Amino acid sequence: MIHYRNKREATLLQRSTERLDIDLLVLPETNLILVASVIEPLRGANRIAGSELYRWRLLTPDGAPIPTTSHIAIPADGTFRVTSEETPLFVLASYNWRKSATPALKMQLSQAARYRTMIAGIESGTWLLAEASLLDGQPATVHWEDYEDFATAYPEVQAVRDRFVVDGKRLTTSGSLPTVDLMLEVIRQRQGYSLALEVSRLFRYEQPSFHVDEPLFAASAGLRMQDPRVTQAVRLMEEHIEQPLVLTRLARRIGVSARHLQDLFQQSIGAPPHVHYLALRLNTARRKVIETTASFADIAAATGFNSASAFARSYRASFSESPSQTRHRLRRRIMPSAPPT
Repeated sequence: MIHYRNKREATLLQRSTERLDIDLLVLPETNLILVASVIEPLRGANRIAGSELYRWRLLTPDGAPIPTTSHIAIPADGTFRVTSEETPLFVLASYNWRKSATPALKMQLSQAARYRTMIAGIESGTWLLAEASLLDGQPATVHWEDYEDFATAYPEVQAVRDRFVVDGKRLTTSGSLPTVDLMLEVIRQRQGYSLALEVSRLFRYEQPSFHVDEPLFAASAGLRMQDPRVTQAVRLMEEHIEQPLVLTRLARRIGVSARHLQDLFQQSIGAPPHVHYLALRLNTARRKVIETTASFADIAAATGFNSASAFARSYRASFSESPSQTRHRLRRRIMPSAPPT
């Protein structure tokens, strides 16, 4: 489950074409995978978009490389200090967070909260925010193993069993994979469903069985499709990109009503069928725009659009630029420099 309250106040989750900078305060004995769960979806979004949508900076309490539980130190970009910066601050912690919860650090977090547009507790970082009294009277989540202890230790905080919680200027997550879910949600809210879907493909897939003859559909990677009927519907969508199935026909082939299929999609992946279907087609089209020299009319036809103009309108609405702008911008970046004369 995902918990939202006062979502409109969360500038992190608003549609924007501006670059988003994030500061990560990483505490000792943090897992590598927890750091990666924040950074890698953002890196993937930058790579797929071909532009710097996100930039991050790793800070530590003393500016020194941070030791992790994997015995691999992470270099720091600087020391965490209280400034008037409004950049969102993510506090990352895994094990033995109490060693870092010094009066000085708690005071720094409390002072930083006056300026930061968002402060996030990532996994055990939630405990640090609670210690600094930054979660009083608000819902918050922690790792499932710590839920009872957290609820007992901080009765002034509304402990909830959700994957992540967004409440105004506070955000908490319950572990590494929920943090990936959070970052995908940030990308979806800021850049749209299509880009978030493409980023999710970089990280995980759901394979229905171990039979070698079972096809792997990469386009649906990263989705938590709890209902096999949704999985079947997504596969049918992927098989019918050039000639999209109308919702009623798609539902009939699954064996449910169109209304019920809409409900299943909303419950399973948080988006209606038409939104997911359009994202699949647009992502396929975008890859063709970047990787081929096909005309936009041919790409439109190959991805189920009635005309090049209809394709261009939908493409711009999703990616905030035209197909020609994407092709020119990204190809300019990968063109080799002319040899010296």
